[in-house]
Amino acid sequence: MSEPIPVSAYLLTCNNSKTVERALQSLHWVDEIVVVDSGSTDATLEIVRRYTDRVIHHDWPGFRDQYQYAADQCTHDWALFIDADEEISPQLAAEMQAELRRNAALPEAERVQGYHGHRRTFFLGRWHLHGGWARDHEIRLYDRRVGRWEGGLHANIKIPGRVADLRGFYYHYTYESIADQIHTLDKYSTSVAGDLLAEGKRVSLWKMIANPIAGFLRDYILRGGFREGMAGFIVAVNCMFYVFWKYAKLWEAQQRFTLFDEQGRQP
Repeated sequence: MSEPIPVSAYLLTCNNSKTVERALQSLHWVDEIVVVDSGSTDATLEIVRRYTDRVIHHDWPGFRDQYQYAADQCTHDWALFIDADEEISPQLAAEMQAELRRNAALPEAERVQGYHGHRRTFFLGRWHLHGGWARDHEIRLYDRRVGRWEGGLHANIKIPGRVADLRGFYYHYTYESIADQIHTLDKYSTSVAGDLLAEGKRVSLWKMIANPIAGFLRDYILRGGFREGMAGFIVAVNCMFYVFWKYAKLWEAQQRFTLFDEQGRQP
């Protein structure tokens, strides 16, 4: 058997004491765990230090920059990113190790530089196998020498070379309650509206009406969210309002900038 390929895992924390231990336990097979914390005031740091001494405080600069900062603290070429409320399944961990060994044996021109992981989300007492969350996947294991974080709130890793799919799942233990989901989506919609404003995007009444409805119909009907019962309906509705909020907040921000530009003062 070929030698194992060393892997650094990294995650971001800020008051994740309820979930972070599960995430860390699922990383027992990696060679290094790097945790970047942006100011936890609960028991997060106490828990984290049971699993790694690579704990770094870094004030929050935004999603993309914090992700990239954490990646840059790793020492191995191959890196794995997970959120503090996620878990790598044993099946996926074994698959990752096997794929890295197989990949290393290929000619350099044929090697994969990143792997897509597929996520399963737990919310309202069930795993969501249908609807908008069913197709949730992104690059999670990658060669740090070529991969970089790009984007805003929904930043992800960009790879210039070959990318492959993994079959196993990683698990996401998301919002504690409907109130928690609404609170989080409210924060996220504010962040996305800021990104859209910075990109010079414009909003129209048509977008504010049509895009939320189209998203609901896609997730609840076309992608089978209705098969998740009442939980699937609630998720689809809340995600619909998230889309509405981000456009409404973009409109609000644009009105403020318009007043400033026209009158020379803040409203």
